[in-house]
Amino acid sequence: MFNVKVDFAKPTGAMKPMHAVNNGPVYKFTVDQRITNIDAFRDAGIPYARTHDASFYSNYGGEHTIDVHAIFKDFSKDENDPASYDFVLTDEYLKVMIFAGVEPFYRLGSKIEHWPKKYGTLVPPDFGKWARICEHIIRHYTEGWADGFKYDIRYWEIWNEPDGAADDAPYVDKKCWGGTRLQFCELYDIAAKHLKSCFPHLMIGGPAVCYPIKDWVNFFLGYCREHKSPLDFFSWHQYARNPRDIERTEKLARELLDSYGFIETESILNEWNYVKGWTGDDWLYSLRTEKNLKGSSFIAGTIALSQYQPLDLLMYYDARPCAMNGMFCTDFVCDKLKGYYPFWMFNKLFKLGESFESLSDDKSIMSCAAAGAEGKAVMLTYYRDEDEAEAAAVKLTLGNLSCDKPTKISFYLLDAAHDAELVREETVNCLTAELYLKLDLFSTYLVTAEPAEL
Repeated sequence: MFNVKVDFAKPTGAMKPMHAVNNGPVYKFTVDQRITNIDAFRDAGIPYARTHDASFYSNYGGEHTIDVHAIFKDFSKDENDPASYDFVLTDEYLKVMIFAGVEPFYRLGSKIEHWPKKYGTLVPPDFGKWARICEHIIRHYTEGWADGFKYDIRYWEIWNEPDGAADDAPYVDKKCWGGTRLQFCELYDIAAKHLKSCFPHLMIGGPAVCYPIKDWVNFFLGYCREHKSPLDFFSWHQYARNPRDIERTEKLARELLDSYGFIETESILNEWNYVKGWTGDDWLYSLRTEKNLKGSSFIAGTIALSQYQPLDLLMYYDARPCAMNGMFCTDFVCDKLKGYYPFWMFNKLFKLGESFESLSDDKSIMSCAAAGAEGKAVMLTYYRDEDEAEAAAVKLTLGNLSCDKPTKISFYLLDAAHDAELVREETVNCLTAELYLKLDLFSTYLVTAEPAEL
């Protein structure tokens, strides 16, 4: 039998936004042909949606959306002239996010370009002008410039995965940055300093690297330290087969930032998902896993573990209708997949406000706990990177419950037959409750504790 022990007398800090995503809901302000998942976003309390790769999806606005070269289409134009910008479809996309209660996390730059000719990932011909273009995009969405808006969009990320290919890699392999690492560092330095001088109250950072522990990142951080480049947040990515691997990298990323003196810089993992391999049968297996029950357990485990790590923000890739979306059916986005429910479950904890100690004596059982004025809750999942394993018997101990009145314990189950449905209730009248659960492989429980009605 495995043991999970929760102590509601041992707080571990505030609940953190570990249930953020890449890309927002699908919605039309006109009712014709509307198929939407906006209520699902609201129900899960999705706190942030990163805008990277939005322009792949036609319902967001496709090639006319988000990317700097999609908004400022002709680099020879005057960057100070509102007529040089095409904001229309990006306006609509961000308006939907705001309508859903989701704060955009805006990636400045371009989507990844897998094709043999590149457009938005080329090195800008004038770094200073590129920075000023970004300035006007920010002013449009936060200060109302060019008939814009005054949204509370705090995070502005410079580029995506500039470390994806070596300096001397073939042109076709440079899917995210067409130049050298030195050129990117120069672009980042110029853009970050300019944007921070214009918007000292906003979070300016990046650069959304493929993986944080590598020579390229050491070079970037060293350059930023030497040139005093602003780095309010450091964003990075990891795709893995086990949430424990992500947990380990979260610690290493924090240690790396601290070693370069970026102690106050936030660490943000803003692309993650299950990936066994990127080619052949492994890639096909990965995509299928992302959309099934195993993928949902991977999500639950990663979110639960990350709550306790030195990580400031976690953003799943991807909520956009695509092959890597484990939250919603790609064609009928109103239909939830198994991977949606861990976000919904974690939001119940997030709203309680404070995190508490939750310890497991086996690495395959991953959990987190929270409490607040509305009650107490635990989310736990049983995950192994296998396709079959015996069910796990788990003793869940809830310590330091209220002992002056009965407590109602409710069990919500996510497994092959249930979608976060209430499957059991019991009432206890003790300071410590010992609860017994049977978890099939990849199943997830949300257990809530609140005063019983007398």
